[in-house]
Amino acid sequence: MAASESSYVSHRKSRLRASLRPLSEPEPFVRRYLARLGALRAGPDPSQAPEGESGRRRCTELHLVFDQLISETCGPAAGREAPRPEDVCDLLLQACKLVPLNQEHLVNKVCQLIHHLLNRFQVTVDDESLQFLVPYFISALKQCSSWTHVEILQALAASVYNNGPKCQKYLPDLLGENGLLVQFSSASQPDAELKRAAVHSLANLCLSVPGQLYLEEPYKEICFRTFLNVLQSSKGPGVDEIIFCMLLQNALKGIQSLLNGGELKLMQPDQLGSLLAVLKKCVFHGLPGVNLEMPAILYPTLLPQYDNRSPVEQEKSEVCNLKPPVHSRRKKSKAKQKKGKQEGEPKEDEECSGGSEKPTLSEDSQENPGPDVQRLSLDEARAVAMKDHLSLHTPGWKRISSSDSEYSDAECGMQSKTRSFQATVRQAALSCFLSTVKSIEKKVLYGYWPAFVPDTPGIGSPQSLSLMTIALKDPSPKTRACALQVLSAILEGSKQFLSVAEDANDHRRAFTPFSVTVASSIRELHRCLLLALVAESSSQTLTQIIKCLANLISNVPYSRLKPGLLTRVWNQIKPYIRHKDVNVRVSSLTLLGAIVSAQAPLPEVQLLLHQPTSSGLADSGSTTPRSPGVPEWQRKPSGELPRRTENVPAEPCWLIRLCISLIVLPREDSYSDSDAGGVSDASVQEPSPVRLEALQVLAVLVKGYFSVSQSYLLELGEVACRCMEETDPSVQLHGAKLLDELGMGIIEQHKPDSAVAPDQRVPVGLVVTFWTRMLNGPLPGALQNSQHPMLQTSTCNALSSILPEAFSDLPADKQILCITVLLGLNHSENSLVKAAAARALGVYVVFPCLRQDVMFVADTANVILTSLSDSSPNVRAKAAWSLGNLTDTLIINMELLGQSFQDEFSDLLLLKMLRAAIEASKDKNKVKSNAVRALGNLLHFLQPAHIANPRFSEPIEEAVQALISTVWGEATMKARWNACYALGNVFKNAALPLGEAPWTARAYDALTSVVKSCKNFKVRIKSAAALSVPAERKHYGSPEQFSRIWSALVVALEKSEDAEDFLEFKYSTSLRTQLCRALLHLLSLAGEADLPSVWRTVAEHREAISSYMLQYVKSGVEDDETGIGENFCQRNEILKKAVEHVRGLEERLTCPVKRGAVACLEEVLKIQTAAAGLTET
Repeated sequence: MAASESSYVSHRKSRLRASLRPLSEPEPFVRRYLARLGALRAGPDPSQAPEGESGRRRCTELHLVFDQLISETCGPAAGREAPRPEDVCDLLLQACKLVPLNQEHLVNKVCQLIHHLLNRFQVTVDDESLQFLVPYFISALKQCSSWTHVEILQALAASVYNNGPKCQKYLPDLLGENGLLVQFSSASQPDAELKRAAVHSLANLCLSVPGQLYLEEPYKEICFRTFLNVLQSSKGPGVDEIIFCMLLQNALKGIQSLLNGGELKLMQPDQLGSLLAVLKKCVFHGLPGVNLEMPAILYPTLLPQYDNRSPVEQEKSEVCNLKPPVHSRRKKSKAKQKKGKQEGEPKEDEECSGGSEKPTLSEDSQENPGPDVQRLSLDEARAVAMKDHLSLHTPGWKRISSSDSEYSDAECGMQSKTRSFQATVRQAALSCFLSTVKSIEKKVLYGYWPAFVPDTPGIGSPQSLSLMTIALKDPSPKTRACALQVLSAILEGSKQFLSVAEDANDHRRAFTPFSVTVASSIRELHRCLLLALVAESSSQTLTQIIKCLANLISNVPYSRLKPGLLTRVWNQIKPYIRHKDVNVRVSSLTLLGAIVSAQAPLPEVQLLLHQPTSSGLADSGSTTPRSPGVPEWQRKPSGELPRRTENVPAEPCWLIRLCISLIVLPREDSYSDSDAGGVSDASVQEPSPVRLEALQVLAVLVKGYFSVSQSYLLELGEVACRCMEETDPSVQLHGAKLLDELGMGIIEQHKPDSAVAPDQRVPVGLVVTFWTRMLNGPLPGALQNSQHPMLQTSTCNALSSILPEAFSDLPADKQILCITVLLGLNHSENSLVKAAAARALGVYVVFPCLRQDVMFVADTANVILTSLSDSSPNVRAKAAWSLGNLTDTLIINMELLGQSFQDEFSDLLLLKMLRAAIEASKDKNKVKSNAVRALGNLLHFLQPAHIANPRFSEPIEEAVQALISTVWGEATMKARWNACYALGNVFKNAALPLGEAPWTARAYDALTSVVKSCKNFKVRIKSAAALSVPAERKHYGSPEQFSRIWSALVVALEKSEDAEDFLEFKYSTSLRTQLCRALLHLLSLAGEADLPSVWRTVAEHREAISSYMLQYVKSGVEDDETGIGENFCQRNEILKKAVEHVRGLEERLTCPVKRGAVACLEEVLKIQTAAAGLTET
């Protein structure tokens, strides 16, 4: 202890001395060598007489200085500060200036010095030094003998590291047509060490620096081709394996730098195919038992590719791939472990430490033994494979000790070093593959899916080599983790690709459909990952396996697959929830969360949630099992926590019990080294990441399977309260999120269209009890905690999830509390809090018990209008949504309460709302879509007194014009849909001068244009619905206007099947229904002056009208897109009404031409009536 304190004091003193030195003063040892070099430079120039006495003396002195400098900086710098980068650069610059190029031994020595110092002190060469050093190296490579080139290239590589953008003017000499680096790295270069050094320099040149220029396109192509040629070449005779590994590693890192820089676009298939081919080859480089020969180019395909291996290799591979990893990773007794180490068994950590540069992927952590394999319920084949693996198939280099083998200790050490470098190549290839996956489009990547993702082998066929082969067979835990990271990146975002998978029905066809092929690959992925799970002992790799499983589960369409996959994952992950490594525990909970959120609700998961509590959790053996029954935190008398609700299932949900215990109860076992610094106090709770993940699992479980969690409603509410009472902001936030999900689950269950039977829903009385407990707890304090705005935001969201029926039964003081707090938070300085409060008020304003309160509606309107002018787009968007809800309330109250409510509502406030909505309609699309909804409601709400008031005249004109502009404009389809809906609301107000005002024609023109040409069919449907709203003929304006509307609807009917986007085709039937309804509505209102134009249109489109009208009458109730809900009889009555109206017009006409025209139209309608009658009978 005293020694460490003394070392610390001396270190602090040296730091203090360094800080007190003048900024321009270098370190003492640097100053000493600079003085020696300066003295040598002041002497006579040896280049004038290199063979003279002074020249030889100076060369000897330089050799001595360089050797001493290298020697002094090789060991640990005990008690000495690292030199400043500028001092190191100055020292190297002075050294180079003293070494003429004709002194090749000195050139070699000074390059060794440059390479050594820059790497030893991690120095990036400054601009001034770079401008001298790079030309110096280029000249040296041109003039000096070949035996010096390796050291020169290593010095060049160290100098250009992170300086690639600054070397643009030197690129012609280095990467030009006859560039030095291109020559030295060519396929014809016989010297492997020289080639390695040249490729290393190329890789360092390709490193990108953010914000600076990058390599020009020709040079990028040259570098990529050079790296690719290196990777495609095979190791020549006599080439050392370690040198070859370093060559491959440098080429892989060079390609990765090009990809990470975002400048290399793999657009051409041959580029991507060639790269993926060499990556797959390098991924298996040096892997025991695998010798893969790859084609030069990998082509995209939907089927597994041919493996170009000899029959003997295929047979060996089949045996190897049917077993788990070739390395023994199960925990043995301490005695056996010690014996293994004495016998010279190489450590896995040492295998991954080869190479001078850090790997890009995550580092390997301390290996921890996994759960006992014997306690896991594996299927028979997997158990046999594991048994074989543990006994017979351990590779020879693992079984043979140094004392028993024919190799000497030195030879065994060299083998271990070679394996380490081979593992580094595999890690570099996987790291480069990861960058490739991130740099290309998913739809392109999935064309190569069979080359890297396992598939179920056919009868008599070998298992294909894939990323899972590495995850199962590679002896290095770091490499296994890298492979799993790449696989996880491939799986991320693969939901659309995997959505085609289907094997729910037995396949009995002569060919294998693509959906079955994908489903087979999914099943094989599950099998291999679970096999890797039970065989893995490294905690870091175990974490990657579980994360990969979670990523897979999040993207697989389990509803289209045979059940059972999730059950196997569920049962095998349970023991790892009690693993001693905190990261494994967290990832295990993440996996459980992925299962309960995958296409919820799934029947398979529903059954899993009701599994007996005893199955799984006690299987781990790594911790003390918890006692079943009522949790300790509920048994404490001081807590007085509520009982679970009625209708508790016979078997409780073990996952809810588990998560509650992880969140609330203290741990019953000691921490591992990875947890909380080794603290073993029994009263300490689980680490924060575990508790947060358990809260997230509860939240997704409540969201997807509320029917399971509703039995624990009061208990889960208590958990949320306890979390919000804590000091950890993250725990508070997740507690509020859980409360929000509980409230939303209750609301969804009580919706009128809910599939849950009324007697199976949470009783309203219990909901009142639940929210009363929440409002008596920490919820009000969290709402008013201005020091924690994120918590305020989450609790605002939770407060908005109160069931409306329960809110009316809350105590009056609690209702007032909720309203007062929300009104106050709308004045918060934090935009997130303000937006959440505005949204919550938008929810409250439609509550039946509040919407008829004129004072509350007015107060809500005033704060929403204030938020509509906020500088934050998010606040304005939420305020516009709430304004739309508020205006919906106005319409409901107008219909229910009539004139009394309208008289009580302030005209001035109504005018302010109208003007604010007009301004909001000019805002961004998220604000605009709800602003136009509000405008339609407000114009519908206006009374004759408002319309006659001069103050309203201009706002009314502007409001209608805002709606027309949105329908015409380039807003989002949601905004245009809302604008069409709003115009339909405007047409419902009989007090407006519809048909007379100038804006009427513009509104009809906008709607008729949209109904004919909008690519979104839902917008067309809503525009047709708006055109059928006016109840009187005069509202349609002149006969010319009526004719344009009629013609547009007929044209739209003909185009109802012309969809640009195939996804719109499913709405075509609804569109035709609405168009036919609008046409019949117009016919029922048509006047005598309208009939000539109607006849002309019918004559031109008679066949289409007849066909679609017949479909309309014969069809039943369509989907909800139209919102009509008419049955056959109602449609028949509508048609009869139109026929009778036309017949009445015919009887009043005296012109024979008109009578003929009307008769033709009546005949068309009679055909529809006759067809309808036949259908009815």
